[in-house]
Amino acid sequence: MNILEDLQWRGLYTDCTALEELTKRLEEGPITLYGGFDPTADSLHVGNLVPLIALRRFQNYGHKPIVLAGGATGSIGDPSGKKAERQLLTKELLAHNVACVKKQLAKIVDFREDIDNPARLVDNADWFSSIGFIDFLRETGKYFTVNSMIAKESVKSRLGGDNEAGISYTEFSYMLIQGYDFFHLNDTYDCELQIGGSDQWGNITVGTELTRKKAGKSVYGLTFPLITNADGSKFGKSVGGAIYLDPARTSVYRFYQFFINVDDRDVIKFLKYFTFLSHEEINELEAKHNENPGAREAHRALAFEMTKLVHGEEATNDAINASKILFGGGLDGISENALAQVASEVQSATIAKADLESEEGLSILDALVSAKLSQSRKTAKKDVQGGGVNVNNERVQDLGYKLTPADVHYGKYILLRRGKKNYAVLNVE
Repeated sequence: MNILEDLQWRGLYTDCTALEELTKRLEEGPITLYGGFDPTADSLHVGNLVPLIALRRFQNYGHKPIVLAGGATGSIGDPSGKKAERQLLTKELLAHNVACVKKQLAKIVDFREDIDNPARLVDNADWFSSIGFIDFLRETGKYFTVNSMIAKESVKSRLGGDNEAGISYTEFSYMLIQGYDFFHLNDTYDCELQIGGSDQWGNITVGTELTRKKAGKSVYGLTFPLITNADGSKFGKSVGGAIYLDPARTSVYRFYQFFINVDDRDVIKFLKYFTFLSHEEINELEAKHNENPGAREAHRALAFEMTKLVHGEEATNDAINASKILFGGGLDGISENALAQVASEVQSATIAKADLESEEGLSILDALVSAKLSQSRKTAKKDVQGGGVNVNNERVQDLGYKLTPADVHYGKYILLRRGKKNYAVLNVE
């Protein structure tokens, strides 16, 4: 099976500028391809993963990927899929964002120089900084009519109707800049293929046209479907907002939970889209899911593979253990990182180490009130007597129970629970 057949099996094919020609070209040998992203934030999010993972899929088949960071295009703003103008970012902020996401990119595509086809990271600000406005109009703008540009969906959707704001000349020119990127990469690195979401079709075809008209070369564009959930909502959003790859923005625990909680109707589709599991492994998971969806084996595989890809296997196992704790599992053998993930997800209170070391210790009733799990000592008594209070997920029914240093994990954490789902962490200082 070749890369195009693999993409089609996974549902990762929407359109291609010349599928038959591209198929023949890929049969001849490795190809250089690129996918771009505009660094509008200091972290990528899960919506960026499909084209980035697709670059790695091509790389695994021996092809040479280029990841383009849009330091120039990001300062303009892509109108594709947008109803209004983007907020313009400063050059300093764009440079900061590019620097931040480099480490994330290295987890998806392989930049190691000791392999035959290492990935390359480029920034289009590097070549646009030396191109003058008049030169750009003469050398690029002359190849395109306003009529053809207005016909692009990204522009057409912003014109007419109730959209009084329309589209600025700045965003209108975006497609020419992206088109020039393709021409430049073809001229510099012999790049022959651009990949992206289906909303990028208009921008991609500008690049294929420009390269054909300006250099007399045939290059190709390939697009993937835009990812939506089974209910039609946009993929990559949760109650707390976008799901980012940076653990400082989205914790590893929440990242794992996002994928393990996908709709049953989406889980097999997402296994195909996002993971590097083989066709046979996915087919087996699909059969098990259809037979017993309640076992959630496909969900666990999806969450594990995605979290491992982005955060590594150790952090993934910590997230799994944190999940078990928050569903009542014991703390025996738990790592400090897993417990820290739990602490970051629940309410907390700070207690003094001296209070635990004193002869009196810290009353479980006072601890429940301090952690705001009980409103008062009176309600705390009822909670303990009712059997609903746990210290480190072990039930406590003794009203005289005192917290001591023996209850502290890693010198700083005590986990309290009231009922099945009300957790709090006491941070010992």
